[in-house]
Amino acid sequence: MNMFKTIILSAFGAGLAVGIALSVVQAVTTEPLILHAETFENAEPAPAAAAAPHEHSTTEAHAHEAAAPEAAPAHQHDEDAWSPADGFERSAYTLLANLLMGVGVSAVLLGLMSIRGGKIDARTGVLWGVAGFFAASLLPSLGLSPELPGTAAAEVTSRQVWWLSTVAASAIGLALIVFSGSWLLKAAGLVIGVLPHVIGAPVPPTLEASYPAGLGGEFVAASLVVSALLWALSGLFSGWLYQRLSRTA
Repeated sequence: MNMFKTIILSAFGAGLAVGIALSVVQAVTTEPLILHAETFENAEPAPAAAAAPHEHSTTEAHAHEAAAPEAAPAHQHDEDAWSPADGFERSAYTLLANLLMGVGVSAVLLGLMSIRGGKIDARTGVLWGVAGFFAASLLPSLGLSPELPGTAAAEVTSRQVWWLSTVAASAIGLALIVFSGSWLLKAAGLVIGVLPHVIGAPVPPTLEASYPAGLGGEFVAASLVVSALLWALSGLFSGWLYQRLSRTA
């Protein structure tokens, strides 16, 4: 069995295991938090207090009427945007997304391990998976943390550019620090890894959110745990499967 075929089969096998494991973990961690946040995002604005009967002048009434149309767009939502229905449909799409992520991450890790050379097994896979988590999740989250529905965010293109640049810089920096034998190159790797954070992530227009602050913090922590599992399990299963399939070839 050639190396490419072994990588593909190992990635698909690992992706299946990782996708199922992640879906189970998300069902009791991040998914309930997302559903909770959506209740705040979809809640109707509280009506103005009218308990105390008092009179408004005609001038004040016209002022309120004139101001209302200008304030309305801030509370409008795109009701035509599609989203999976709660229950089985949402769970099915989550499982499919996790399967695809598991296959993709496993393939990336196996490809990098093959390029680097050396023994590929479960232990090596976990080490590469942890490095991948640092480069693609933990370090970028220092500038752009995982967000719940209802979070104010900067323009999407600028966020994507910053995130991709940070992932690339983090990966290059870690590679230089870990694999380079020169202290000068190790120092250069540290500078490269820190540079995106010195530049800074795109700033949202406001720090307000529709949900309580504690809910957002809990979601960030849970999301990072799920991401760590994604990378570590992908490395573990893909490395183990690659070793087994290589032996039987």
